[in-house]
Amino acid sequence: MWPDLIAKSKEGGADVVQTYVFWGGHEPVKGQYYFEGRYDLVKFVKLVGESGLYLHLRIGPYVCAEWNFGGFPVWLRDVPGVVFRTDNAPFKEEMQKFVTKIVDLMREEMLLSWQGGPIIMFQIENEYGNIEHSFGQGGKEYMKWAAGMALALDAGVPWVMCKQTDAPENIIDACNGYYCDGFKPNSPKKPIFWTEDWDGWYTTWGGRLPHRPVEDLAFAVARFFQRGGSFQNYYMYFGGTNFGRTSGGPFYITSYDYDAPIDEYGLLSEPKWGHLKDLHAAIKLCEPALVAVDSAQYIKLGPKQEVCVYGSQSKCSAFLANIDEHQAATVRFLGQSFTLPPWSVSILPDCRNTVFNTAKVAAQTHIKTVEFVLPLSNSSLLPQFIVQNEDSPQSTSWLTAKEPITLWSEENFTVKGILEHLNVTKDESDYLWYFTRIYVSDDDIAFWEKNKVSPAVSIDSMRDVLRVFINGQLTGSVVGHWVKAVQPVQFQKGYNELVLLSQTVGLQNYGAFLERDGAGFKGQIKLTGFKNGDIDLSNLSWTYQVGLKGEFLEVYSTGDNEKFEWSDLAVDATPSTFTWYKTFFDAPSGVDPVALDLGSMGKGQAWVNGHHIGRYWTLVSPKDGCGSCDYRGAYSSGKCRTNCGNPTQTWYHVPRAWLEASNNLLVVFEETGGNPFEISVKSRSAKVICAQVSESHYPPLRKWSRADLTGGNISRNDMTPEMHLKCQDGHIMSSIEFASYGTPNGSCQKFSRGNCHASNSSSVVTENTSTRQLLHGRYFYARPLDFPISRNRITVDKLARGKISVILRFRMLYLETHAAGLSRHWPLRRDASRHQILVTLSTEALDEMRFLSGWGCCLLFWGSGCMRGKGSLA
Repeated sequence: MWPDLIAKSKEGGADVVQTYVFWGGHEPVKGQYYFEGRYDLVKFVKLVGESGLYLHLRIGPYVCAEWNFGGFPVWLRDVPGVVFRTDNAPFKEEMQKFVTKIVDLMREEMLLSWQGGPIIMFQIENEYGNIEHSFGQGGKEYMKWAAGMALALDAGVPWVMCKQTDAPENIIDACNGYYCDGFKPNSPKKPIFWTEDWDGWYTTWGGRLPHRPVEDLAFAVARFFQRGGSFQNYYMYFGGTNFGRTSGGPFYITSYDYDAPIDEYGLLSEPKWGHLKDLHAAIKLCEPALVAVDSAQYIKLGPKQEVCVYGSQSKCSAFLANIDEHQAATVRFLGQSFTLPPWSVSILPDCRNTVFNTAKVAAQTHIKTVEFVLPLSNSSLLPQFIVQNEDSPQSTSWLTAKEPITLWSEENFTVKGILEHLNVTKDESDYLWYFTRIYVSDDDIAFWEKNKVSPAVSIDSMRDVLRVFINGQLTGSVVGHWVKAVQPVQFQKGYNELVLLSQTVGLQNYGAFLERDGAGFKGQIKLTGFKNGDIDLSNLSWTYQVGLKGEFLEVYSTGDNEKFEWSDLAVDATPSTFTWYKTFFDAPSGVDPVALDLGSMGKGQAWVNGHHIGRYWTLVSPKDGCGSCDYRGAYSSGKCRTNCGNPTQTWYHVPRAWLEASNNLLVVFEETGGNPFEISVKSRSAKVICAQVSESHYPPLRKWSRADLTGGNISRNDMTPEMHLKCQDGHIMSSIEFASYGTPNGSCQKFSRGNCHASNSSSVVTENTSTRQLLHGRYFYARPLDFPISRNRITVDKLARGKISVILRFRMLYLETHAAGLSRHWPLRRDASRHQILVTLSTEALDEMRFLSGWGCCLLFWGSGCMRGKGSLA
């Protein structure tokens, strides 16, 4: 996916790609480095350079990133005497080794900018200023040491520290946040950097999905550059997927989509990507003026309105801002009037013409769906594999095997007392089993019956999931992050096997003293409710077993595995806990990204062809908290949330690079009980595209050039707004579902006609446009005519066709429909040869004309069913 993602980033107007370096991925075992596959850092950097983009490498090596253990390798916590991220010799020694390794590797591969490579900056540490106070003087000394160590590597490029207000003189301190327009570095000699512009937020299992409106995001970026910003980075522009067990937490979902401009499947998220692309183009038009002066001229235009002017008379650019959250404002600047929507910035590259406003979105909107493409294939191992219905495929041949709730490993061991989870597992698995035996006497049973009480397992503090088994049967579960657990149990007379299963769902990735957080249990662990008092379980002998037998045998691998006892799964089988399932499927045809729908399952993990897709969990988010979304006003992660009342994640990305044409192995481990027959493999694409443009919008940014701006060659015709619709690669337009010129209401897929509507809106789009061109091309292009007024004549073009595009002059629609009515008031003449309506009227009638012709009307276009196929406009 890397080349495609880099290309889409460049097309979107990016100049620099920024990425973390994950210590835990590159040094999984102390002293053993790994730079292959998804961790091939050199390959990635070279691809960025080959594309013509620069790269900012954030080494850290603490990265946070909602990544397991903040990116640290788990072995680091076992280094004797180590304390993370403070003035601690063992930690600093290991950190310096890794940072030096990465810098040397980049230098050896000639990837630094002064060597002709793309790397223009490094980063050391990450948001350390948030926790520095936790370490007292040791934190201050560590920060100075980290900066000095980085500079001593003599990389020849600048180093950055984000959220580090006390960064040393030769280190650039940078801002992270939703807004950084008020940020100033700790020295006037340093540029103003924004290393993390949070364009969305991360998500937990059972949580709502965050969404940041692009109008607010564009406003934040424009304000940053308006007020002197130099470098701004979206976190994330592409978030992707935390495959395997790399999600941090606890409880962060497998998807790291982050509501980014490019979604986790590599598809454009519209209108966010397109609107930001326009923003980037507008800012770059201002570049000559921005770099011509050290600071802007600030002019207050109103109570909450202002303008920052850059450059000189020959190179002048201006940012007009309205920071009022509720009201639009009309301001005067250099003798002209400008109307600014609330919470918006207008960009004027020549100080005269507005080319972009952050609140006016002309980019198309995508509605993405998943759909079943082909039935899963028959396998020689699994005949009669699929029954297909209208909605999705259902496998009629699944194999199943039970995960034993017993001792099976030769690596298990027995000690007295309760051991800390990570000290045993070393995070090689989410699962740690604790086995012991409990004797129950007749007196205990009589005591429970007489007092109508039940014994219970009581743990002072546990994380993330606890499951309690009595004599092989699941008794109950507790979920939480360092919460008290009380689980009632039922014992039989005599000896009973008590099994505690401790599970992690991502290790802590943020905060001070990560090495102390650990996992499993803390405090007292006891059995309550016995006749002779509580039983202290920490005084008993426990047998420890790490992981699952299926993990140990690698039953998810593509090689034959006869050591596991697989059997056919009956269609009417009762959902079973702690069960393995496997089947085979063919890859969907085409190039669309592939998703695995696990909405019918409970909690567990999945593998495809031996690749670990990640954890899944169908926890449902709260039903409330997903009201209307207003872009105006400061954003926070609790604003504009979506997906209330639904499972947080049901679709899981399967990269096409991991798939074969046929007989792909799918293995699922289910903990709580689910129905594998309803699992399906689907493709993901944007099936519906919509857009809305009116005469209040601005012409496409591609029409502007500095020569036109500075030379004053912009004509009124050049100011015409346009609409551009484009299907994703591999798809063509198949139908038009809605078109309205007038005052339509609603949003994509919920459009409706308003009081002002031209009845022939759809026919103009379809009948007057070559059906062959429209339905077999990937592009649709239209532009509303901005009335060219010459003395007392208004000329409105009816329709013109381009070789590449369909051009609709939207103003025509209203006048054509109401021509009879207009002729009663003003002389009207048609020119059939030029497809024009000529209306002659006096200047005194213009105001009435504007009202009758729907001043402020717009056209909404909703193109549905972008079909797969090849074709282009003739």
